[in-house]
Amino acid sequence: MRVAVVNNYDCTGVINRFGQPRPERRDRETVEGLVAALQEGGHETLLCEGDKGLLTTLERFIPPDPQGRPSGIAFNWAGGIQGECPYTHVPAMLEMAGVPYTGSSPLGYGLADDKVVAKMLIRSRGVPTPNFHVMRVGTENTSELRFPVVVKPRYETDSLGLQLVHQPAQLRQAVEVIVRQYAQDALVEEYIDGREIAVALLGNEELEVLPLVELDFGEHETRLFDWEAKNMGVAAPLPICPAQIESGLATMLRDISVATFRACQCRDYARVDLRIDRSGKPFVLEINAMPGLGTTGFFALAARTAGHSYSSLVNRILDVAHTRYFGVGIP
Repeated sequence: MRVAVVNNYDCTGVINRFGQPRPERRDRETVEGLVAALQEGGHETLLCEGDKGLLTTLERFIPPDPQGRPSGIAFNWAGGIQGECPYTHVPAMLEMAGVPYTGSSPLGYGLADDKVVAKMLIRSRGVPTPNFHVMRVGTENTSELRFPVVVKPRYETDSLGLQLVHQPAQLRQAVEVIVRQYAQDALVEEYIDGREIAVALLGNEELEVLPLVELDFGEHETRLFDWEAKNMGVAAPLPICPAQIESGLATMLRDISVATFRACQCRDYARVDLRIDRSGKPFVLEINAMPGLGTTGFFALAARTAGHSYSSLVNRILDVAHTRYFGVGIP
């Protein structure tokens, strides 16, 4: 099958540079790994930019079929270039053009990427999440929150702008940094001191919950997996898979992760990040509808523990998407 791997690497293919720019995802190694895995699966691939020329490129590579059935599929790995809700941009283009693709719909990305809406949705399903407040100036009433608190941008991914604030007097400055740097509200939520777990999910109607991954922070004083840890390797926690968690709690973590996936209308695959407090109560921190798929990342580690090779994981995601569209896996 023809598979177009769509990513945002160049980020120059726009009419104007306008609106909030996205941090450039220089994740070339992951993209090349995706392409190699798909080729190993027997697919003809094309790596293309998710910019203003995308649909012209796809029309050449995946031409219309006389019977109206698409002759290929897009593996969406595009985080957007600029503006609001950037993860929704490429899926919206593909929806409009009638090109099937992997991953969540524009609605799914919009719900998952708005951390406030996502928390409200999962709470409506009875899923526990830390108490929170949305702030714009840093002087709003936070008497219902217990310090320390985590302050982060409402919409950003990859832990951009993540701050741990210990005292109310420090909160205003932390909120002002978020508003100034990211031009959006700050999400302020209670810090859950405890174990951090990542739960990888694969599928749609029937979800496969991959083995749980625990982030071991060791003796680090600050137990946060922030942008520097994720991208620069600074004080990065050690992933342990499978996490050593008693069966009852593990079942609870799997169940609330599935409920989070459903509430945010995700598709094909996602990762739910949780904390377990000192009393053993789990809390969902957030859901990532386009989790990292690098060969050394949490998702790949969970898949390997479940018996998948990296190639079989990538091709399984493709097959899951194909089944969602056409009712059957890839021939």
